[in-house]
Amino acid sequence: MNVLTPLFTADCIALNSPAKNKSEVFTAAAALFANQLNTVSADSVLSFLNAREQLGSTGLGAGVAIPHGRVKGLKHPCAAFIKVATPIEFAAPDQLPVNILVFLLVPEKATQEHLEILSAIAQLLSDPIARAALENEIDPEKVCQILRQWKT
Repeated sequence: MNVLTPLFTADCIALNSPAKNKSEVFTAAAALFANQLNTVSADSVLSFLNAREQLGSTGLGAGVAIPHGRVKGLKHPCAAFIKVATPIEFAAPDQLPVNILVFLLVPEKATQEHLEILSAIAQLLSDPIARAALENEIDPEKVCQILRQWKT
């Protein structure tokens, strides 16, 4: 078990997303979160994600990004995984387009847990073997297993 285990279920995994740009993929993520959470609307999630992205790109390089935000009224961290069908421009440090995005929402008064989760996601996406497994997997349940069972 790792800090990511409680965050991912198959219903928060979207593979082969038709999103063509950052705005569309953020909208898709907001819809996933709105379906998952009763207390937060898609519009508010979108607003929080866009506000964070305006501070600087959450693209890490190597085709991955970790868009995240602090959300007022959220009780616990939650995450979503989106793999886009066609890589999108994300202003990543290596200038490569992004095809794997792990979205993270945390409570407004996030604690050390927020940093630990971000760190674990970054480590996972920096692992070439794990990243390749995520890129090649076509079953949301198996993507969920990879995310939940990954060990640092």
